Amino acid sequence: MNTPARTSWDKVEFYTSYFLMFVLASVIGTRLSFASVWQLPTLDLVLSITALLLVIASFWIARNRRSWRVWIIAFATATQLVPMVLRHPATLFPLLGGLIPVGIMVWALVALSRKGPNGANSPRVRGS
Repeated sequence: MNTPARTSWDKVEFYTSYFLMFVLASVIGTRLSFASVWQLPTLDLVLSITALLLVIASFWIARNRRSWRVWIIAFATATQLVPMVLRHPATLFPLLGGLIPVGIMVWALVALSRKGPNGANSPRVRGS
């Protein structure tokens, strides 16, 4: 059953994930374009190319599957962050600091998803 609040939440998630995939594709593409100037380790190059192809393909293959979009975003993000943190562990501290606003944003989106159409908290249904 599609309620107005649920439909609007689906639109927020849809456009947010597509915007995030676009940003990831541009960041990975920029990183790959600098690979011609500065040497990129082979593992990073292979992971970045795979992630870029997957993110670009996800605009089509994951257009109807939320879980696929989330997994593709997580994979593409991990392929960029994990090798960097393993090579330079000090970069972990700014990344952990960046989790604070991300956590606030996720909390706000979850709180908004629970709002009813009139701004009041929607009643919770037992058993669902």
